Amino acid sequence: MKDFDFIHSTHLDVLQEIGNIGAGHAATSLSALLGRKIEMTIPEAAIIPFDQIPDRMGGSENEIAAIYTPITGDAPGSVYFFSDAIQSNAVIQQLTDPLSESSKQDLAAQYGQSAFLEAGNIVIGSYLSAFADLTGLQVARGVPDLSIDMAGAIISHGLSRLLIQSDVAICIDTHMKIDGEATVRNFGSILLLFDPESFEVLFKALGVEIDE
Repeated sequence: MKDFDFIHSTHLDVLQEIGNIGAGHAATSLSALLGRKIEMTIPEAAIIPFDQIPDRMGGSENEIAAIYTPITGDAPGSVYFFSDAIQSNAVIQQLTDPLSESSKQDLAAQYGQSAFLEAGNIVIGSYLSAFADLTGLQVARGVPDLSIDMAGAIISHGLSRLLIQSDVAICIDTHMKIDGEATVRNFGSILLLFDPESFEVLFKALGVEIDE
């Protein structure tokens, strides 16, 4: 395994700036989808050890929705977008017809899952587009996969294979405010799981030195 002690505040600032640009793109796309003004912010980017990821998701037994997308190209790896089930349902209700049956407006229904998957794909796609634009690197995402389960189960089944490469990930929170609502929603978090060699490629493309 390889850790990432060489990543310091400058690197995280760069990743957060990419996230801020991606959030802006996502807000524009979601605004068009909802027909309402959306504001999205990235409050922080942080290095998270794998064993702390369930806590970031509300605890091992907390139900979450997670979208997994593999990344290929110049900086291979994978991306997870995850959200607490309660928060996911609140977002789904904003994305679906408010006059439809309430039973269709949650993660238990295929209609609700499709809505969440679409919103999550927008966030992931916007982030990767910003990543490609700022770095000049060519990246492509694969077919997304949606899982709904307890955080501990998703981590153990979905991330265990990555432990042979690393034991940390970059987590970027995404907050969303919908026009007309006073509450800023913790829409979800992006979990970046780049292959170890991708970090050097990434920061070299950004002109940021790595001191290992």
